[in-house]
Amino acid sequence: MEPSTMDGLAAVLWDMDGTLIDSEKLWDIPLYEVAEHFGGTLTPEGRALTVGTTTTTTVRMIFEDIGLEWTAEREAEAKAFIYRRIKEIFAGEHEWRPGAEKALRMVRESGLPTALVTSTERELAEFALNTIGREHFDVTITGDDVDGNYKPHPEPYLRAARLLGVDPTRAVAVEDSPTGTASAVAAGCTVLVVPCDAPVEPGERRVFRESLVGLDLADLAALVADQG
Repeated sequence: MEPSTMDGLAAVLWDMDGTLIDSEKLWDIPLYEVAEHFGGTLTPEGRALTVGTTTTTTVRMIFEDIGLEWTAEREAEAKAFIYRRIKEIFAGEHEWRPGAEKALRMVRESGLPTALVTSTERELAEFALNTIGREHFDVTITGDDVDGNYKPHPEPYLRAARLLGVDPTRAVAVEDSPTGTASAVAAGCTVLVVPCDAPVEPGERRVFRESLVGLDLADLAALVADQG
């Protein structure tokens, strides 16, 4: 089948954690544990601020939340702790977000170009792809691929669009977090926002949906047409 260009829709760009798979609750485990490791207790508010961020940003937010002074040595220790634990956890099966598996397959079968755009490091993303399926994506952008320009910087989504050869203003990004949504909007994408663990504020080029259940190509094409 030829790629769909209904109403100008050129590609669909998918976030991973909290969007396709219900992995934010898996991240809860090492993040709360690392706070305890350093003698503190991560607050729910502090945890919410880490959603959609890189490991480096997450560690610094945890230190601030528990009142621990930052040092390079402590950061390295915390990142090693988190990475070891999440690697153990990610090695298992992942639970899909409601409607996500069917929506992903539907888009892939349509012939539309697709990309996975995640802040998760490459090695951990590869574990998750064992469940999600690498075959669903033409391009995979991870936190290791953007030269430090992590979400909310537009580069992750701009890079995906460049590699797919599409205009980002004709792409729909599917996101769940404030950080990821800001990244996609800054890149020029229209964003289908399906919040998971952190609320996302209304704004330009943001269309909200409670879940991906029942999503079809006409819905996605209408998002680009409506922003046109």
